Amino acid sequence: MARFQSGEIELGMWEVDYQTLDMVVEAVGEFSDDNRAGIARTLHRISAIRNRSGNVVGLTCRRGRAIYGRVEIIRDLVESEKSILLLGRPGIGKTTMLREVARVVAEDLSKRVIVVDTSNEIAGDGDIPHQGIGRSRRMQVASPHLQHRVMIEAVENHMPETVIIDEIGTELEAAAARTIAERGVQLVGTAHGNTLDNLLSNPTLCDLVGGVESVTLGDGQARRWGTQKSILERRAAPTFDVLVEIKDRDRIVVHRDVAASVDSLLRRESVLTEVRTHKDGKIEVELEYSDIDEPETLTSLSPPTPPNARSGPMRIYPFGINRKRLSQALKSLRLDAEIVDGLDNVDVMLTLRSYYRKRPGQLREAEERNVPVYVLRNNSVAQLETCLASVFEMHVAVPPSDPIAEAEAAARQVLETSETAELWPADSFTRRLQHQIAERYNLNSRSFGSGPKRRVHLSKRLPWRRRS
Repeated sequence: MARFQSGEIELGMWEVDYQTLDMVVEAVGEFSDDNRAGIARTLHRISAIRNRSGNVVGLTCRRGRAIYGRVEIIRDLVESEKSILLLGRPGIGKTTMLREVARVVAEDLSKRVIVVDTSNEIAGDGDIPHQGIGRSRRMQVASPHLQHRVMIEAVENHMPETVIIDEIGTELEAAAARTIAERGVQLVGTAHGNTLDNLLSNPTLCDLVGGVESVTLGDGQARRWGTQKSILERRAAPTFDVLVEIKDRDRIVVHRDVAASVDSLLRRESVLTEVRTHKDGKIEVELEYSDIDEPETLTSLSPPTPPNARSGPMRIYPFGINRKRLSQALKSLRLDAEIVDGLDNVDVMLTLRSYYRKRPGQLREAEERNVPVYVLRNNSVAQLETCLASVFEMHVAVPPSDPIAEAEAAARQVLETSETAELWPADSFTRRLQHQIAERYNLNSRSFGSGPKRRVHLSKRLPWRRRS
């Protein structure tokens, strides 16, 4: 069977027997510990499928090609001499881009480049590397579990200015990468994962972007910041300065400042990224604020009475919800509601998923009284605002004539009053301009909502503590 991106083609109806497999195995190079072999001076890769006895019962033959021009979309990043980490799903072109980086840095920039080639995938099989890596030198790895040793050996013995590494996948390799970066060597590598968020969730590889640790705040500090006592912080400076998420062959997302992106993700804030697209021979760059996760709001029983069908403020009972943040969300959305301490005459109950799973007495009593219960994943203001907007079935009457002037006025108001502000729903281009205004006023800004109701929220920046 021959498989292409466009589909599959049957090469014949005959059965593959041991004799055919043995013939192919004898014609290729020796299989390494990871069951991979190759053909000298080519980028083709042959991988073996073995039975329990260790005999080859199947083969995957992947045709490799050196595609020139793939590096142009990140050429400015490579020339900046910063360390770059590439992420993306298997087969998206990470190794192809690495090969191009090696060639450009060695030939166009005339630097000393070492390629640590674990499975001979970057520079092909055999002692003579493929011409796709240009004047770069290649160090082969005898066994995959020795890759971290070869990485350190490359720096200690061969004085490279740039080291190229494919598939950083273990804790030892992550530690070796940090050692290389701390010695002032430019590092360009790939790792398992599709996005920066994936990498943060991977305990083995999160050290590549600084790592994560839980920090306990004092009572007074937690109250001043309006947060829980236990928060997540970046543990150290990232190994890589820049992170590139490869979405497809002509589109990438760039995190120019990995430290700032990680800090924003840990605070549940929007992250500023560059979306680059290769179209008609030109590179188009667009700034974009990535979305934070929308709340997973679960509702039990019937929904509350809409505000236009009732009189007086809506009575909300928060169980396990931060009251200060709830009050902030109500004030930001200008909702007619009050926070109560019990279930008497309550209209809505808000709680967290962790409480809802334990089913304490207050939740059981609320369900017996037929009180609607809204369950949120966390205590963030963004989730509370989205949930309250759903509860109140919010609709805005008249849009502003100038959304940019609205953002300017709201930014000045936030600076003067330390309150938050929510702007009118706008398209992505207008929201991007509003984010830039917030950045100019040194304010936090994030987009929330979906579709035509997506809008920007402004707030003052808190004195978050960073570690380096």
